[in-house]
Amino acid sequence: MASHGVRGRSGGRPTLEEVAARAGVGRGTVSRVINGSPRVSDATRAAVEAAVEELGYVPNTAARALAANRTDAIALVVPEPETRFFAEPYFSDMLKGVGSELSDTEMQLLLIFAGSDRERERLAQYLAAHRVDGVLLVSVHADDPLPDLLTQLEIPAVISGPRSAAEPLASVDSDNYGGARSAVEHLLSRGRGRIAHITGHLAVYGAQRRVDGYRDALREAGHEVDEGLIEPGDFTEEGGRRAMAELLRRHPDIDAVFAASDVTAAGAGQVLREAGRRIPDDVALVGYDDSAIARHMEPPLTSVRQPIEEMGRAMIDLLLTEIADRRPAASRGLERHQVVLATELVERRSS
Repeated sequence: MASHGVRGRSGGRPTLEEVAARAGVGRGTVSRVINGSPRVSDATRAAVEAAVEELGYVPNTAARALAANRTDAIALVVPEPETRFFAEPYFSDMLKGVGSELSDTEMQLLLIFAGSDRERERLAQYLAAHRVDGVLLVSVHADDPLPDLLTQLEIPAVISGPRSAAEPLASVDSDNYGGARSAVEHLLSRGRGRIAHITGHLAVYGAQRRVDGYRDALREAGHEVDEGLIEPGDFTEEGGRRAMAELLRRHPDIDAVFAASDVTAAGAGQVLREAGRRIPDDVALVGYDDSAIARHMEPPLTSVRQPIEEMGRAMIDLLLTEIADRRPAASRGLERHQVVLATELVERRSS
């Protein structure tokens, strides 16, 4: 017999997340069943409906009333120039994950670039007209006004990587701190003592966390942190070249480099070879992302793997929950969703 009115774990009304846990599926799948998507198997639909009945879950009535006014469109917003999007594997892998998860729904995906002031103004007008049901934000800098605009417009949104530790929006990220630590610990285990770090764009919180992981790994191994061995980069190949040239000028005795992305590591590797430094004999090199670039470099690049496609899928899963609930994460306080996925060091011949 159904147990209507069952209290959730929090003691209040059962949540979408609790229904998902009871049915053994993701939150996005529950959202699709509740919203009548045909792209759900009969067995899954039955499991979700049974969990809804058992828990006495009642969907947000305001959201259901608004359902007929939905656009069935989601925007993937990249506040970067198009050239960077197509040059870096991170973005294509993220798009692949988003697309694969969205294929189970009736939602259309719009790719929007907002790298210039003019593009941002057009985007603001577009969003203000509520032409999409939700927004995915990728590669957001700390001072970017777009997340706050989405909150003001009450448009459901998920951000790839929080802007700070106090991010109010739902977010999905990888363990940047732990990934950086594993890279530096690996280099230390190889006997390297002068380890430099080429950072990502430091307006990105994930890049800051990688610097934190680098510093803490050195300190815990008993090494002093020489701030002169940390050179700002911007995740790009050209940034890697500039930073590596500057590091060699200031510290010709470095014997290892941890770069904040594989693309950056590729640029650094070019400068090392031009300077007559052998990899890894003279200078060991570690990147971040474990992209195709890492496998195709010579020697193949040791790199920190972050599950970028999985991050894209998780972002869609969260966003479908936001849309079904119709309350931006910022309005839920402690209920906000912040997902952090594990990283893994992939060892190759560059270190």
